[in-house]
Amino acid sequence: MSNVESGPVAVRCGTPADADGRPAAEPRVDVLTPRDVPLGGPRAMTVRRTLPQRARTLIGAWCFADHYGPDDVARTGGMDVAPHPHIGLQTVSWLFSGEIEHRDSLGSHAYVRPGELNLMTGGHGICHSEVSTPRTTVLHGVQLWVALPAEHRDTGRDFQHHVPEPVRLDGTDGTDGAATVRVFLGSLAGSVSPVRTFTPLLGAEIVLAPRATVTLAVDPGFEHGLLVDHGDVRVAGTPLQAAELGYVHPGADALTLVNDSDDPARTVLLGGTPFGEEIVMWWNFIGRSHDDIVRAREEWQDASDRFGAVEGYDGDRLPAPALPNAVITPRRNPARD
Repeated sequence: MSNVESGPVAVRCGTPADADGRPAAEPRVDVLTPRDVPLGGPRAMTVRRTLPQRARTLIGAWCFADHYGPDDVARTGGMDVAPHPHIGLQTVSWLFSGEIEHRDSLGSHAYVRPGELNLMTGGHGICHSEVSTPRTTVLHGVQLWVALPAEHRDTGRDFQHHVPEPVRLDGTDGTDGAATVRVFLGSLAGSVSPVRTFTPLLGAEIVLAPRATVTLAVDPGFEHGLLVDHGDVRVAGTPLQAAELGYVHPGADALTLVNDSDDPARTVLLGGTPFGEEIVMWWNFIGRSHDDIVRAREEWQDASDRFGAVEGYDGDRLPAPALPNAVITPRRNPARD
């Protein structure tokens, strides 16, 4: 998905080391609330963005998280994002309902469907389009970005598709079928995704049965973020409501999730080792300097070979917005204590 804000904020992101280098004795959770971002004109979808924001710009290499829907396509017109560019990142598309047609300059023509991962790598440069299909009545899902580390930020274009097998877990009290887990990146609950990433990552959809409690073994070297799609959920004892993201500091080797409602609750768990590099994000680009962004924008506007072209999309490319009138200034995650 493109970040089609008319005035995208330029952000310099980084994850500093812990203040004392020691993990907390118990999981510590910060609650991040989203902001609403309209994607385009008056009939366009509005997404709820939890990353990046002032309180937290990265969770591992996860640097961008949009949560959208349930969106009534008959009322809003659905998704129609014209060809647009990316550098320095991977896009992760995960749907709960609906269907999106994906085309990119690698020549990929694929569909995003519920429970199926589409991961696109745009290191040195790629462009793609995303359009909800006529079969879609309700569009609902998440769009996520992963920052590429410096040694791989100019890697070639790539596209991967994966359908994870659901894993059913019992509750901490032995209750059958307390949770269903679909691991689309990394490993969790004995399930391992074959999809390649460039830093250690975790991405999984977790659906909790009504009033269920499950405990998941996790990597204590990871920081984690639990995004709630719907339901009243607690992670490590901290309550979260729909569209909120609970950030769990590194050091936890297990996470306990509790569904406090009488209906199923759906969440997305993200994780990764703290990203030790500073990055610059603007529009659909991730670079290391303001000059990186300026150069990428110029090359997109000039239709250079860097990004290629999308075949089969009925319409024009998305033009880049105007650059800010100032050099990008640093914005850092707060130190963990």
